[in-house]
Amino acid sequence: MTLKDKALSVLTSDRKALYGTLQAAVAYREMDRDPGNRDIVNGSYNTAGNGTPRVDHALQLSVIWSCIGLIASTISTLPLFMFERTVTGGRDTRRIAREHPLYYLLHDSPNADMTAVEFWESCLVRMCTWGNAFILINRSAGRIISLDPLDPALMTVRRTLDGAITYLYADPRGQREYTEREIWHIKGFGSDGLVGLSPIGMGWRSMVGATNIARAGSELFGKSLKPDAVLSTKEILTPDQRRQMKDKLMGSLFGGEGHRMMLLEATDYKQLTISPLDAQMIEQINASVEDLCRWFRVPPSMIGHGGMVSNWGTGREQINLGFKQYVLDQYTTRIEQSIAKHLLTPAERRRYYAEFNFEALLRSDSAGRAAFYNAALNGGWMNVDEVRGKENLEPVPGGDVFRVQSNMVPLTMLGKITSTAQTGTIGQDPQGNDDDNPA
Repeated sequence: MTLKDKALSVLTSDRKALYGTLQAAVAYREMDRDPGNRDIVNGSYNTAGNGTPRVDHALQLSVIWSCIGLIASTISTLPLFMFERTVTGGRDTRRIAREHPLYYLLHDSPNADMTAVEFWESCLVRMCTWGNAFILINRSAGRIISLDPLDPALMTVRRTLDGAITYLYADPRGQREYTEREIWHIKGFGSDGLVGLSPIGMGWRSMVGATNIARAGSELFGKSLKPDAVLSTKEILTPDQRRQMKDKLMGSLFGGEGHRMMLLEATDYKQLTISPLDAQMIEQINASVEDLCRWFRVPPSMIGHGGMVSNWGTGREQINLGFKQYVLDQYTTRIEQSIAKHLLTPAERRRYYAEFNFEALLRSDSAGRAAFYNAALNGGWMNVDEVRGKENLEPVPGGDVFRVQSNMVPLTMLGKITSTAQTGTIGQDPQGNDDDNPA
């Protein structure tokens, strides 16, 4: 029996004894970790909640589809830039590092088959479902030339006895083993720092409950809202009476429309299932939507669930701000730090870094964009050419000059600031007299 088998045996018999020896602890750390919870794909699935729903089953729920789609599509459409830290005039500044090899890969096209939007959308969907995104790093002459996403369902993460992390990929052409240098691993929310936890695997009970509610509603409406029931008689019916009850009475109660009901003497009707009103189906559906949204921390109103108060006006603006701060930032920060760790050398990390540009979200809000530009121009921290550049407009003469509002000035300085700007002199009035020694 190998050391790994002994550790598994101890874990089965007495969980507390697993860490009784250093060897057992090391063997436990060496055990394979399946970040995708392989039973999500191959495991059982039933309406009683005893199985684990598959990813494709979970995506059939409109709430899961909407939450994941909202997160993935929003972040994937944000531009991702590579920046270089520089020093200008003794101050730390930054500039877009378009000459860096990663700029084109991360901003335009990571590989020959995908655009940047498609690539990031794929990575974010896998982070939201499997809790992990794995990307194969292809190099040529020591330079990264392409980034190809891998299927998390086929990946197993292993920490060896010497502390190194290896990735076993069940490629259709045969199992392959990759090193940390070959795999870019973006982890989602997790507990051990080795792999992220799958929201689908952890939230399967909530998703099974939502599936059962949807199935019950579909079956009920499929029967024209007619509940299940049983008809009983106190006397034994003749063949002719049974035929009449089946064709006329039961057809009206349980069949299609257009039948007339005929009650026989001493016939008792007992309903077996409760009505949608008694089952509080609407309340159950609403509670299910809110419960599933919690797994992705998405406000229900952002996927079309909620009243007018939460969907319009200032309430919507605050919800959008909270969504950016408490949901989107969690994913973008993980990606940005993961780029620095896996794609940049130690020397490059001191000089370069990647960052998503959230200003792109303002493109759909002309009023908000105008207010932002107005504040930037009046505050003097952007010039006209910079604003025009963000709107894809050409520079204009004098547009590189920074300006600032001068409304709040002392009364004694009225008219002097304007003359100074025109003549280029300080301390003189428009007639050229010295302010301290007026003529």
